[in-house]
Amino acid sequence: MKLVTGIRGRIGMFLAVMGPGIITAFADNDAGGIATYAAAGAKYGYTLLFTMFVATICLVIAQEISARTGAVTGKGLADLIREQFGVRWTLFAMVVLLIANIGTTASEFSGIATSFEIVGVNKYISVPVTAGIIWWLVVKGSYDRIERIFLALCVTFISYIVSGLLVNPPWHEVLIASVTPSFSRDTEFLLMAIGVIGTTITPWGQFYVQASIVDKGIMAKDYAYTRWDVFVGSFFTGLVAFFIIVATAATLYSNNIAIETVKDAAVALEPLAGKYASMLFAFGLFGASTLAAFILPLSTAYAVCEAFGFERGISKSYEEAPIFFGLYTSLIVVGAGLVLWPGLSLYHVMLTSQVVNGVLLPPILLFMMFIASDRSIMGDYANSAVYNGVCWIFTVMLILLTMLLLASMAVPDVLNTVMRYFSM
Repeated sequence: MKLVTGIRGRIGMFLAVMGPGIITAFADNDAGGIATYAAAGAKYGYTLLFTMFVATICLVIAQEISARTGAVTGKGLADLIREQFGVRWTLFAMVVLLIANIGTTASEFSGIATSFEIVGVNKYISVPVTAGIIWWLVVKGSYDRIERIFLALCVTFISYIVSGLLVNPPWHEVLIASVTPSFSRDTEFLLMAIGVIGTTITPWGQFYVQASIVDKGIMAKDYAYTRWDVFVGSFFTGLVAFFIIVATAATLYSNNIAIETVKDAAVALEPLAGKYASMLFAFGLFGASTLAAFILPLSTAYAVCEAFGFERGISKSYEEAPIFFGLYTSLIVVGAGLVLWPGLSLYHVMLTSQVVNGVLLPPILLFMMFIASDRSIMGDYANSAVYNGVCWIFTVMLILLTMLLLASMAVPDVLNTVMRYFSM
């Protein structure tokens, strides 16, 4: 009886702290991420499935460090960067984050517009209405209420798993590809592999998970349960991405159908896998884009207000935290406005935001690692020697992959040059 009570108590405690890790991990599978996974499956079939294991491990490490730091210090990442590395680095991080998040927020509203266009609703209706609802729910809500909405949106990602099951792929091929790394000297293949891994880790995600841990009031004594929140969220995020690749590989790749956008994938699925698979794909895009459209502006508002000492928090009123809600409102308006701007290339907006995110990610990862390793800040919760070594390996790998991707965007032949050097 005591064992049952203990189990019930642990489950209750987990449910009480659950949220930040799951929500942030799921939000990482935003419109840009879904487009990347869909394109990977459509172009290379199942061969890139093995990258999901690497991507999920990287996500677990990054989110775990941020969540633990927030629980132990009671401070957000921007706050700690200012304290430990000074105002100049903080200002650099905030400016870059703001620029990147404007573009990424626009890409999320673009995803919302696309999901509605698939069912025949014009973006000039869907985007303003959705943006207004998102703004109103945050400004008028409390943290607990908003978190429940976020968790409900996480459930919509199940539609991608169902889509992957509906296409009935050859599971023996899927299993083999999942555990067998594939290598190629083809530049586009390598760039896609880097993109699949890199799209899983975002600077704004690290700021948000730590800020939400602090806003929810989770402390070091609760961290054993929060760690499971991070693990569960990361696992299902990887699982969803896995099934997106499976769905597009089994249908589009098998029929030699190339895609460029998520809309292309959803539309192409219908004649190949049926109307339900296509609609589920579009529904998943709506849920993913809406969740990220909530999170991106909030992440930015949290980070900037932490960095410069302004009041912040969803549960506060507009009068108590005018900068926080003002910045949040501005990002919603600008992000939605960019989608509605006539003639503006959303592809270039998204590409620019990817580049800017790539510039910010390496220093953010380094800041996180130095803070999590510092016993004067983390005490007994600092990285152990072994865990620190593992974290540094994955951190350096992520930084190198990010730098290689950025270099390839700036100089298209750079990856060919690197491959020729290592093949000598």
